[in-house]
Amino acid sequence: MEREKISNSELTALGFAPLKLLVSSSRVANGLLKEQIMGKREIISHLGNLLSNPEPYLHDRAGKFRNLAREVVKLRKNGKLPAAANQQHTLKNDPLPYRIFGAEGIEAGALAQMNTAMQLPVSVAGALMPDAHQGYGLPIGGVLATRADAIIPYAVGVDIACRMCMSIFELPGEASDTRAEELRKLLLQHTNFGMGGETAAYFDTSLFDRPEWQETKQIRALKDKAYRQLGTSGTGNHFVEWGELELKPGAFPDLPGGNYLALLSHSGSRGFGGSLAAYYSDLAMKKTDLPKEARHLAWLDLQTEEGQEYWIAMNLAGDYASANHHEIHNKIARALHAAPLLRIENHHNFAWKESLADGTKAMVHRKGATPAGAGVLGIIPGSMTAPGFLVRGKGEVSSLQSAAHGAGRTMSRSAAFKTLDRQAVKAELARHKVTLIGSDLDEAPMAYKDIYRIMEAQTELVDVLAIFRPRIVRMANPKERPED
Repeated sequence: MEREKISNSELTALGFAPLKLLVSSSRVANGLLKEQIMGKREIISHLGNLLSNPEPYLHDRAGKFRNLAREVVKLRKNGKLPAAANQQHTLKNDPLPYRIFGAEGIEAGALAQMNTAMQLPVSVAGALMPDAHQGYGLPIGGVLATRADAIIPYAVGVDIACRMCMSIFELPGEASDTRAEELRKLLLQHTNFGMGGETAAYFDTSLFDRPEWQETKQIRALKDKAYRQLGTSGTGNHFVEWGELELKPGAFPDLPGGNYLALLSHSGSRGFGGSLAAYYSDLAMKKTDLPKEARHLAWLDLQTEEGQEYWIAMNLAGDYASANHHEIHNKIARALHAAPLLRIENHHNFAWKESLADGTKAMVHRKGATPAGAGVLGIIPGSMTAPGFLVRGKGEVSSLQSAAHGAGRTMSRSAAFKTLDRQAVKAELARHKVTLIGSDLDEAPMAYKDIYRIMEAQTELVDVLAIFRPRIVRMANPKERPED
């Protein structure tokens, strides 16, 4: 079998036209390919970006492309190689192939956004989850693997590290009915919603002792805000709710099957993450010049100071979002006088350094997608009347080890306000025995896709361990501006 090779014609098409540079680039590219250090598509992506902007490669002491970058700079300086036109990155002529789950339920706008993402010069793989709908840059429900040193703030999302968290208690599921008033009061007393929501009492603030809070100017400026908002939930589709969890026998070795009372929350990194996302998304669009249709997919290079700053900030926002959920769950558990038997959580707006199936090292962005590696636990909510699912990932390669993060919207917020009837929503809540605190028509169950169809579309991706049925739901007050 003939060994895969990067041809001279492919290198010439990228812009490695001078003979000496062509020889050098061929030696580097095919050397990396032969030694199986990188895959072909990753190498070509690097080479294209090196010609557009060799600067990051010059400062990477251990980099495989450093000498080639020096050669490009020298040839340009001597006028033997044309300068990159306006440093604008061009898109690939055709999107890379990617798997779509539940394609029949995905809107055209989301598909168009995913196609554009798969044309980025730094993209190496992708997948689209069945709950996908249009967002900024990458669609919500989009999974995008880029070159390992390229990270896209808008592909992480505006609410960095938005996540799910569930606590399972040694109380029967029917407690959500028999102790409904007590549980409702616990939500009112120990949760806080709203754009400017802050808290005055804390359970654990040890996260703020970490040195990362002094790492960058942006983080330092936002530390006090983050502290004040620890244990709050924001607006939009964020919630804290009680419900009945029907756990399958054998799902966990030390937890018998049956019905349990469970607490489920959904929120992210609050104003801290939102401010970081706004700053670094804008910075990326200034640093990475892309065609208009792809401008929100601008990336930061991790070999630059700005890229490293974002990486540190994103990971700190992830830990902060987790601490935020723990603060809520721990306060409520203490007031309930019951320690949880089990707590499960997962991010769904984040980027991870991972290796793809062929060994390619990549940055995997999951924007509104649940990590679903083999054995990885996750939570996929439905709506305030539709069930959510506790799942275990199967590690499916074609989804980049990902699954849906919820039901996904079937109508915009403005469309929900224009078309939905308040009485019909109230009747739907009553039919499902759901007590609702806060919220408005834009979060009505009818604004979301059928969660059962979403789950049917991803049987390859996850196994269902338990079904969670909401009973007492708290969300932000009506008319609060959504921040999800």
